[in-house]
Amino acid sequence: MSKMIGILTSGGDSPGLNAAIRGVGKALLGRYGMKVIGFRDGFRGMMENRTQLLDSAALSGILTLGGTILGTSRDKPYAMPVAGKLMDMTDVIVENYRRSHLDALVCLGGGGTQKNAYHLMKQGLNVITLPKTIDNDVVMTDVSFGYDTALGIATEAVDRLHSTAHSHHRILVLELMGNKAGWLALGAGIAGGADVILIPEIPYDVKQVAAAIMRRSHSGQGFSIVAVAEGAFSREDAAKRAEGGNDKGKDKGGKKKEQKQQAQERVADSKPGNSLHLAQQLEELTGLESRLTILGYLQRGGTPSAGDRLLATRLGTACADLINKGEFGVMVAARGDGFKLVPLKDVVGKRKTVPLDHDWIKSARSVHTCFGD
Repeated sequence: MSKMIGILTSGGDSPGLNAAIRGVGKALLGRYGMKVIGFRDGFRGMMENRTQLLDSAALSGILTLGGTILGTSRDKPYAMPVAGKLMDMTDVIVENYRRSHLDALVCLGGGGTQKNAYHLMKQGLNVITLPKTIDNDVVMTDVSFGYDTALGIATEAVDRLHSTAHSHHRILVLELMGNKAGWLALGAGIAGGADVILIPEIPYDVKQVAAAIMRRSHSGQGFSIVAVAEGAFSREDAAKRAEGGNDKGKDKGGKKKEQKQQAQERVADSKPGNSLHLAQQLEELTGLESRLTILGYLQRGGTPSAGDRLLATRLGTACADLINKGEFGVMVAARGDGFKLVPLKDVVGKRKTVPLDHDWIKSARSVHTCFGD
């Protein structure tokens, strides 16, 4: 009998997901004669056993589509909202894996998805994952699909803001996604020529930022572009976090902590964070008009870039080859023009942040970009 393979997408939507689904599915169907089904809306759909046959017709024409044809959610197998309560639905998911006669499950997602996949692997399921996120913060991979598209969109936004900033002699603050890692703001800031780049890895002093803007103003450059990651924070905030650090473990392992975390995840992409306050502070300190633009969901919507389509297809077809060889419990990571298998246990609980000595930061400083430090 033909092997049956399941696929799901979890976490936030991202450009390149459909290209990855297509790469995995078409290789399994055409090269190995396996059957493929998709689970709707991530791990919740697997819990509810909502499936979709991924045959040639279903996979046709999806390469250039943004989002995911399977839908997605942030629900976790071990802490899933059911009837207003968080419940451990792991056993139900394992049962549906068996009921669907699956030989393997492919999970496409970011850090949270890798953790959930590892959890299911420990229950005895054959699991393999692909790294997806516009934040580019999945560890052990050169890059995650979704990042290249978001980087292009964010860079174009910086480019377009230049004309307005120059015309009105304003400070334009552009908030970009990146709650814990600053890859997107850093890359777009450098590529777009932002004058200030603020990322979570480097707590900023707003007075230093204002001083850099005033130096530009005194030299005849009456406008400034500030690219800020949504998770960037000031040195003052950093001190407050350090003081309150001991409070984090009070409900350790409890349902309240999980509920709070899920609530934060649901609103993570829609909140302005500190950016509005930052814009107001800069206006007060410099006397220049300041305006805030929050790019939000635009960064991860629409047609995936050629780079993301290529990456997702490469990793997707490699994933199919590995399934045929019986390689499970791993993430298929990008390495140069090829790939590398990374055990899921080495991925879980880690995040790829921007090193302070990274070449991108060195290059930005060399062209007098301010990081607020």
